[in-house]
Amino acid sequence: MFMILNVVNGAGMEILVGARLRAVRVRAHLSQRQLAKRAGVSNATISLIESDRISPSVGSLKRVLDGVPMSLSEFFGADTGADARRVFFPAAEHVEIGKGKISYRQVGADLLGHSLQLLAERYAPGADTGKIMLSHDGEEGAIIVAGRLEVTVGAQKRILGPGDAYLFDSRLPHRFRNLGDEECRLFSACTPPTV
Repeated sequence: MFMILNVVNGAGMEILVGARLRAVRVRAHLSQRQLAKRAGVSNATISLIESDRISPSVGSLKRVLDGVPMSLSEFFGADTGADARRVFFPAAEHVEIGKGKISYRQVGADLLGHSLQLLAERYAPGADTGKIMLSHDGEEGAIIVAGRLEVTVGAQKRILGPGDAYLFDSRLPHRFRNLGDEECRLFSACTPPTV
């Protein structure tokens, strides 16, 4: 079975398959779960490809891209790194990648070429990232701007208010909950991007 590792384009630049798939998915306004459902693969498969933990076969990548839809030639020929050259991002161009009671407004639609993800987050009253704790490679941090947010990292738990902040290794299981009756707003950064 032929596995796609990273490919070198005509300009001699390496194309990272995981980062490119993430950029294409975000540009199509799809979550990992939505793309997985469309492609008929597991959510874990999309996550593993995007984090470069597995290298898909040509057939597997084509199946995933059919969920966008996009051909292999479009995928490898697409200039998905346009935002890597940009410096300024007007508020109207921030991309919503959250849903339900949690809003994540991402700076830049295309994170290819960036190792940092910036988000303006909003948690409605009662919003919760879920009983199953989150964990992923990297680090993340934020400063609370308004409201209060319960942050759990490993065995530590704290309720943070305006001006309070957190910074931790994202491999530690973590969870965020708005237990109050007013919206909580914060600005966060994550490296590498998790979208």
